[in-house]
Amino acid sequence: LYSATFNILCSFYLQLHVIFLSCLSAPPRSKYFSVKCTANVQYSISPPTSGEDLSPTPLNGNSVLLISMSRASESENDSKLSVQYYGENKEVLGRAVLHLTAVEISLDVDADRDGVVEKNNANKGSWKWGPNGHGAILLVNCDSEQKFWNKKPDCEQDYVTKVSDLKDMSVMVLRTRGPAKLPEGYKLTMHISQGHAESVRVFRSTSPELHKTLSKFIYNNFVKNYPLVLSSEVLSQEVPYLGGVAEMKFHVEGLRFPDNDFDGLVTINLSLLEPIATDIPETPIFTDQVVFRVAPWIMTPNTLQPVEVFVCNTSDNNPFLKGMRNLVAKSGYKLTICPKYVNRGDRWMQDELEFGYIDSPHQQFPVVLDSPRDGNLQDFPYDELLGPDFGYVTRVAKREHVSSLDSFGNLEVSPPVTVNGKKYPLGRIIIGVAFPTATKGRNMTKVVQDFLWAQKVQEPIALFSDWLYVGHVDEFMTFVPAPNRKGFRLLLASPDAGYKLFRGLQNNGHGKAKMFEGLRDEKTITVDEIVDDENLQAQNNYVQSCIDWNRDVLKRELGLDDEDIIDLPILFMLVTEGEEESVLRAVAYYPDMVNMIVLGKNLGIPKPFGPKVNGRCALEAEMCSLMEGLGLSCTFIDDFATYHKLLGEVHCGSNVRREPFDFKWWNLEM
Repeated sequence: LYSATFNILCSFYLQLHVIFLSCLSAPPRSKYFSVKCTANVQYSISPPTSGEDLSPTPLNGNSVLLISMSRASESENDSKLSVQYYGENKEVLGRAVLHLTAVEISLDVDADRDGVVEKNNANKGSWKWGPNGHGAILLVNCDSEQKFWNKKPDCEQDYVTKVSDLKDMSVMVLRTRGPAKLPEGYKLTMHISQGHAESVRVFRSTSPELHKTLSKFIYNNFVKNYPLVLSSEVLSQEVPYLGGVAEMKFHVEGLRFPDNDFDGLVTINLSLLEPIATDIPETPIFTDQVVFRVAPWIMTPNTLQPVEVFVCNTSDNNPFLKGMRNLVAKSGYKLTICPKYVNRGDRWMQDELEFGYIDSPHQQFPVVLDSPRDGNLQDFPYDELLGPDFGYVTRVAKREHVSSLDSFGNLEVSPPVTVNGKKYPLGRIIIGVAFPTATKGRNMTKVVQDFLWAQKVQEPIALFSDWLYVGHVDEFMTFVPAPNRKGFRLLLASPDAGYKLFRGLQNNGHGKAKMFEGLRDEKTITVDEIVDDENLQAQNNYVQSCIDWNRDVLKRELGLDDEDIIDLPILFMLVTEGEEESVLRAVAYYPDMVNMIVLGKNLGIPKPFGPKVNGRCALEAEMCSLMEGLGLSCTFIDDFATYHKLLGEVHCGSNVRREPFDFKWWNLEM
């Protein structure tokens, strides 16, 4: 009789083993076959046959046997299936016996986003947005467990520096069930594509027994019991098979944010490899895979609760600092003052950096985005902010491509809005660029714009800001909280509102009231002189047209009505940019009140030094009237000599870290 014996490893639950009966073991002249198996082996025949299992079944060239097992093996070859072959007269011609070993294998992640790594989630290999979506989440490990010496973001080091660093990574679990060891030559391999390997690293947790031993031997702060498995240098590596019922924990580390060349999705694979012959590579007989999406960087709008306020101490800004100290103390928040030796005279805290955060079901922390402007404050975000649970990210542009529009006074974000039925629960990022039809002009550099667009969750809006000398959107707009309508108001600088106020003063007999009274080295000017200056009026007509263009864009892109917008009385004037330039661009004529800091219900507003009526500044009175109707309190801060005269204001010289949104970004409907 013809006989054949085969040892087959089945990856239990995850696939069927397919046997082509006619070519595997059938002796010549075979016309029929029958199948017998042990209790935990299941099989089916394709195409289906009629009759009892033990009766000989006609054999044809298309006969296929599908084999699975109901549970994992306790030992190697502990199950079997036999196929008996018959001739034309149903005489026995031979038998093939399959010795079967079943191993249960599952590579698992938190695919349902509840903070727990569930077993073999059916959706672990894909990503879907929304409250009913699925897919695991990965943080960029951009904070630093080192506070001082040799500090750098953890994602720039290919080892685990401290056990506390693991909380910034996503847990991935390899679950196995089967015999004490795999059959000879079989092995498990974890692998990743070259493209994805630039964005992720994987570390393995050694066994608890080994943890106890290795925890006594930590050299140079390196944690030795978390060996590196996958990286850009190691695309594939064998991982241990522990035997029996076992779980092996891995820690997955994000290395880079979504960007122009990276959609944020990462796939990690685990394969069971089968030996073929000596000196011939193994082949995969089973592969499981999981998908992560890297969490985006998220900005926080003025309507979120403040946590910490940042300003600079310079040799000349004592009046500004005094006002800020009083405002922040009254508001009840933390004030951090960057000292002179760090800022080196660079007072523009808003322009150097923007605060945001990253979030996942298991961890959340603030992340500062460092602008490419790189003034004398350039070391502050890295040296002073980067640390444990405080991340850092930047985008570097070629120096010749960096303009004033790359400072982050030119980067804002709206509160949550709904536009034509589409919800933006995290708001929308706002940047300033050159006019769309301009052949020349300044723009925010491409690397920053690409980064902002790639985050997806706060779809950017581009406004026209190049008409301004400095060119920042915060020179003509901001948002404040409100108790009604959409929960906020958009504040816009408005020369029209300014002239309305000044003409009203003139008509009421206050034409001789003076601006800038009490300011040293500043020439005063009367209301009459302002109103009667036709050249200034023409310049402000131009500015108003630029703001109106942006007003229409903001109404359309944020779903706003006129009732959601408040016009602030602010005048501008045009100046020539540079000695050799003939381009006229706008600067604020007096302190630009829209360039404010928002701390809950308290507003820190540049003191405008406007004309006084009955002993009170008319501009301050108008501002208070507009804001107090929203339940907001106005504090006017003297920034005239040390900020306004240098073409900036309160907002330009300060920054606020805020609480993150309650809304979870992965629940966005995309």
